[in-house]
Amino acid sequence: MRLDRFLAETTELTRSLAKKAMHRGEVTVNGAVVKQSATHIASDDRVEWAGQPLALVGLRYVMLHKPADVECTARRGLYPRAVDLVDLPKAERLQPVGRLDADTTGLVLLTDDGQWAHRVTSPRKRCAKVYRATLAEALQGEALAEAVSRFAEGFMLEGEEKPTLPAQLVMHGSHDAELTLYEGRYHQVKRMFAAIGNHVTALHRESIGPLSLGTLAQGEWRELSVDEVAAFS
Repeated sequence: MRLDRFLAETTELTRSLAKKAMHRGEVTVNGAVVKQSATHIASDDRVEWAGQPLALVGLRYVMLHKPADVECTARRGLYPRAVDLVDLPKAERLQPVGRLDADTTGLVLLTDDGQWAHRVTSPRKRCAKVYRATLAEALQGEALAEAVSRFAEGFMLEGEEKPTLPAQLVMHGSHDAELTLYEGRYHQVKRMFAAIGNHVTALHRESIGPLSLGTLAQGEWRELSVDEVAAFS
């Protein structure tokens, strides 16, 4: 890896500012001042900037209990971003593994490992995602039986070219629905209930695959264990 890129990866410096720091003699490699930005760094080289040792940030895997009014997006917008709640070096590199709407709460995964993220989100992996939805209208009796059957069979959503994958619907009260999906289409939970003439007034994601929020409070986060990461291999 080039030295200027290494500095940009391990500090808050841009590559342009990294070059200026090198020209000022602030960067050393194995104890020697290096001013050439194209110098290549080996994995065992010791790099320091202004006397501080630098090290590359490895791949990170994070679980976040997302509150409402927080966006799962890379760009800054109306609301704070999910990544803004995570106190890690270079946290801005973390990307949401599947998104939740700003008004939806619950489990969000963040990582800078694109291949791992694909394994979690790919419909071919059939990774279960469990949601709790508060419905505007009561769902019970014959209407509930029909909804359970329809969700289990899969059906076409407006604007889609393929039917939804089979999903499991369980009611915990006339307005409290638990829905398990194995894919992640745009606004899927809300659109599925809208398709049966209902409306979701509140939505919360409880789990993704074997991961659940546990005791993690809203706004809190933690890094996943090695075993938890491997569970999606």
